[in-house]
This record gives sequence, C-alpha cells and structure tokens, in this order.
Amino acid sequence: MLDNRDTDTRCRIVAQAEAFFRQIGYTKTTVADIAKALKMSPANVYRFFDSKKAINEAVAEVMMRGVEEAAEAIAASQASPPEKVRRFVETVSRMNAERYVEDRRMHEMVEAALDESWSIVEAHLERLHAILTRIIGEGMARGDFDVGDAAVAAGCVQAGMLKFCHPRHIMDCQGMAFGAQMDGMIQFMLRGLGWRGR
Repeated sequence: MLDNRDTDTRCRIVAQAEAFFRQIGYTKTTVADIAKALKMSPANVYRFFDSKKAINEAVAEVMMRGVEEAAEAIAASQASPPEKVRRFVETVSRMNAERYVEDRRMHEMVEAALDESWSIVEAHLERLHAILTRIIGEGMARGDFDVGDAAVAAGCVQAGMLKFCHPRHIMDCQGMAFGAQMDGMIQFMLRGLGWRGR
C-alpha cells in the first residue's frame, strides 16, 4: 500500500507524463524524459509504474474520471430526468472532443489506450452506464420514461451516443455540423425511453 509520499510521487509522475503527452506527443515521450523532468532516475519511475503503458493508463484514467465526475454532477442535479439525459449526452460528447480529439497530441495517447488498454476504457464505459441507468431509473419512477429495464435502456442510449462521443468517430467526423444531428438523436433517444414531453 502506498503511503502519502508515494502517492504524491505517483501523482507527480502522472502529471508530468500528461504535460509531455500534450507538448511532444505520447509516441515521442519516454520514461527517461519523465524521470529527468522530475529529477529522479528512470528506475525510480519504474518503482511506481512498470511500463510506459501503465503510465498512459494512469493519465487516461485521470482524464476519464473528470468526465465521470461531470456525469455524476448531472445525475445529482435537480434537473428533470429527460433534461439529465440531454445534458449527459451533450456533456460527454463535448468533454471527449476537448480532451481526446481537439488536442492532436493527446489523441495519440487515446489511440494507444483504445488499442492496448481496452480494460480501462471498458471500466469507464461501465461507470458511465451505471450513472445513466440511475438517471433512467429515476425517470421511470417519476413517470417520465416507460421502459422495461433501465440498464438495457441505458445501453441503448450509449449505443446511440457512439457517433458523438467515441474519440475515433469524433476524429473521423471533424468539421461536420454535429449540433443538429446530436439534437435529433437525443430527441430520438428520449422518445425511445417513452418520454412524450416537448
């Protein structure tokens, strides 16, 4: 178990790695670069992370946690469940574009995570799924939504979000006007959930 000093060192390594990923890119960043910037030996970095891949996973998890925290805030808000679904889709899409696509150098890191560390991406998607399931469950309890299973419905909403939220899809569709398409998809999702409001 890490003590406070070890936890601080681990956090500094992750922060420095993220800074280098943004400055020179994931591919060009080496463990030696990170160690030198922190005035430690590469061996000391390897004491906390056994590979560059492990460092990348830690950076990706920090970024993903930010998206999850925003989603949690939406779920905990006083908005109606239909509005929460709308905000969830729009917020996750916007944050993914800002964090993983608009910064081309960070996109290298995302590509590596998608190719080499699918388990952490999958865990992130599962946590978002749990948040969305709670929102839909709340809507069912209030009579806003009419679906048989909140978890199944949340999975369907996530599938509908792919074009607007998956880093590779966002990258492939850069320059396209997503606003109207996303609004139409959200309306379609809400109708599919049984919402009959405006």
